[in-house]
Amino acid sequence: MGAKDTKAKEFLSNNERFADLFNFYLFDGNPTIQPSDLSEQDTTKVLSILGADRKEIQKQKWRDLLKRAIIKTTDYCIFVLLGVENQSEVHYAMPVRNMIYDAMEYSTQINQAARIHRKQKEYTSGAEFLSGFKKDDKLTPVITLTVYWGADKWDAPRTLHEMISSEYASMLKYVDDYHLHLIIPEEISDFSGFRTSLREVLEFIKASNSEEMMEQVIHNNPNFRQLENDAISAINVFTGIDIQVNQEGGRTDMCKAWEDHRESGIELGRTEGIELGRTEGIELGRTEGGIEALILDNLEEGKPEEVIIGKLVKRFGLEMDTAKAYFDKYSKQTV
Repeated sequence: MGAKDTKAKEFLSNNERFADLFNFYLFDGNPTIQPSDLSEQDTTKVLSILGADRKEIQKQKWRDLLKRAIIKTTDYCIFVLLGVENQSEVHYAMPVRNMIYDAMEYSTQINQAARIHRKQKEYTSGAEFLSGFKKDDKLTPVITLTVYWGADKWDAPRTLHEMISSEYASMLKYVDDYHLHLIIPEEISDFSGFRTSLREVLEFIKASNSEEMMEQVIHNNPNFRQLENDAISAINVFTGIDIQVNQEGGRTDMCKAWEDHRESGIELGRTEGIELGRTEGIELGRTEGGIEALILDNLEEGKPEEVIIGKLVKRFGLEMDTAKAYFDKYSKQTV
């Protein structure tokens, strides 16, 4: 797992941010899902299928995050399984990937029900026994949300149908579709629905292709004045910048840190520019000094002009005209 994937999983493992993410997507930012009503679920899923030779094949998948949520409203209280798949890069097969995760989760629920029913001998018919699922059994809904942590557009398919060639258009009505649920910073126009530092991270990512936009985002949102250090760490990983954090207190004034970052960048540029100029100047001086020495030494030895110019071309990689110009310049010193 890469640094970005690790950071994304770590950042959203926090129940407050996880709830904030789904409240933004499912409930327009209203705090319907409470952090205290979330519980961790096993992210490893195993699916057993029969291969062409009738031998059992096991498929194992690991989700990024999966939590069981109790959603309470004035009208109902339900259980839902909420999954997150983090993407630091665009994934062109994401509909199939997420469809497999969801299918494996539903398969797990059926297998769990079958184990309980068989152990307790609860089946009332042969059909229930063969299914492993009773007539009145129900599945817990699974909602998988893909979070894209990049600043660019998501130009990949968002549905299963988009992944199928247009030549099969007449058949698509018989092919069940699968739609992605996506969080894409570039497509969010209003970040105010987020209530945690998830807002600042996604907002900064959206602006990260422009230094001017990044600066505007920082100064227009007062939350950047006291931003959690782990949120700044996430920003650094996802955008590639290097904002220094305050080691005491767990929070940093990112407005000040941004100014320090800019100043250090300017100073570094000055230092590197001076050093580069000095290095190039020394190298040029060495080269010019060597050319002069070769010309004067060979003239003292009585070598003819064409021999000396030939040596300049060979030793210093000069063009013939350039070598001739150097010869004219330094040969005059011997006159």
